[in-house]
Amino acid sequence: MISAAVRACMLPGIPARIASAPGRLDVMGGIADYSGSLVLQLPLDRRTTALLQPRGDATVEIISLREGAEHRLDVTLEALLDGALDTPDKLTAFFDVHEEQRWAAYVLGVVHACLRRRPTNRAAPTNGFRLVIESQVPEGKGVGSSAALEVACLGVISAQYGAGMTAEDIAIACQWAENYIAGAPCGLMDQMTSACGRQGHLLRLRCQPGTVEGHVRIPDGYRFYGIDSGLRHAVTGADYSTVRTAAFMGYRMIADVERLAVERDGAVVRVQDDRWHGYLANISPDYFAANLEDALPEQMSGADFRARYGGITDAVTRVQSDRAYPVRQATAHPVRENARVERFAELLVELGSSPANAVEMGHLMRESHESYGACGLGSEGTDALVALATELGETDGVFGAKITGGGSGGTVAVFGTDVAEVHVRAIAAKYTAQTGRVAEVFADSGPGMADVGILMAR
Repeated sequence: MISAAVRACMLPGIPARIASAPGRLDVMGGIADYSGSLVLQLPLDRRTTALLQPRGDATVEIISLREGAEHRLDVTLEALLDGALDTPDKLTAFFDVHEEQRWAAYVLGVVHACLRRRPTNRAAPTNGFRLVIESQVPEGKGVGSSAALEVACLGVISAQYGAGMTAEDIAIACQWAENYIAGAPCGLMDQMTSACGRQGHLLRLRCQPGTVEGHVRIPDGYRFYGIDSGLRHAVTGADYSTVRTAAFMGYRMIADVERLAVERDGAVVRVQDDRWHGYLANISPDYFAANLEDALPEQMSGADFRARYGGITDAVTRVQSDRAYPVRQATAHPVRENARVERFAELLVELGSSPANAVEMGHLMRESHESYGACGLGSEGTDALVALATELGETDGVFGAKITGGGSGGTVAVFGTDVAEVHVRAIAAKYTAQTGRVAEVFADSGPGMADVGILMAR
C-alpha cells in the first residue's frame, strides 16, 4: 500500500497510520442528492491513500504527491485551535489569499472538523503530525476525487486524535469541510460512498440528509463501468451551482403555491408545516405534474426571485441577482429522478432471477441522462459516449448509460454484462478516435474506507 514516493516522505522510525478511500461511480441519483433523493453509488478500485505520523512539536505538515511533484503546506496547531486559522471564515479567507494552496483546503477543512468535535472535557492536542497523500483517483472526472481525499485524511486524523468518529460521522464532517472550507456546494453521496461503500455493491443512500439503507449486491454476470469523457467537471462551476440553486428556488415557490408558512432568516428561509420535510424528492411525480409544475416559471432571473421571495432554504448557495435560473426543469429533475432510482433499485434486486429487467434499467438511465441535459448539465462529450453506448444496445450486453455526478462533463456510467467490457473499451477507443480526448475506463469496484480500516506501518 505504501509506494516508494510516499515512503521517501516518511519520518524515520515513527509508526504511521494509513487510511485509503475510493472514488465512486454515480450509477443513479446524481444531482438529486441535495434534494433528498435515493441514490445508488458504486465505490471504485481507484483510491486515495493518506499516511499520518505524529510529530513531537505542534507543526501540521501536509504533503501531497501529485504529477511527480511534492506540494506542501505547513501550519501550526495553535493557528488551527486558537489563532489565525481557527474558524471557517478565517480558513476560507486564507485560501482566498493563497490561491496556489487551495488544494489543501479540503485537508485543513477536515482537520478543523476533527478539532471542533473535541469533547469539552478533553484537553486540546499539543502534537501535530506529518500527513502524506497520494491518489489514484483522477481529479475533475466526476468520480469523487475530493471525497476520497477528505475521507482518507480524516480517517487517520480522527484516529490520531481519538475523536471516536464512525464512518458515517467522517462522511458528514467531510461534506461540511467541502461545503464551508473548500467552497463546493456538494451533497453527501460522494463522502458516504467513499467511507461506507462495499466492493461489488451499490450503496443505497437516502439523502435526507444521509441514511444508509443498505448495500445492494450487483448480481453475477453484470457490471457497472465508467468512461471518462475527457471534459473536466467541477461542482464549484457555474452550471452545477445554477441548477442546484434553481431547485431550491422552485421549492420556495412551491411553498407559496401550497400556502406553507415561511420564515426568513437573512438570505435563508425556512418552510413551516412542510409535509415534504424540505425535500423535493418527497413530492410524488403525479402530484407535481398535476398541481405544481405549471406554476413554476421555466426560467427566472435572480433579481426577480429575490425581490419576490427573499431567499432559499439551501444554506450553502445564494441566489445571484444577475443570473438566469432554469427553475422548472431543475425542480422537476429530483422529483422524477427519485422515482427513477426507486424503480431502478427494485429491478436491480430482482435482476439475477429476471434478466429482462436489465432493459428497463437501461431505459431509466437514459431518461436520467436526458433530464440532466434538459437542466443544462449535459456536454457534447458525455452525450457522444451515451450515444455510442446506445448504438450497441442490449444484443451486445450494453443496456444503458448516463452522465454522472454534477454533470457538465466528467464521466458516463454504463450498465452492461461483465463480458461486455470489450465493448465498453471499444466505445472509449472510438470516442478517443473521434474527439482526440483520452477516454479512461473504470471497470472495477473496491471497498470503502471502513471495510479496509486504519492500518499501522513503520
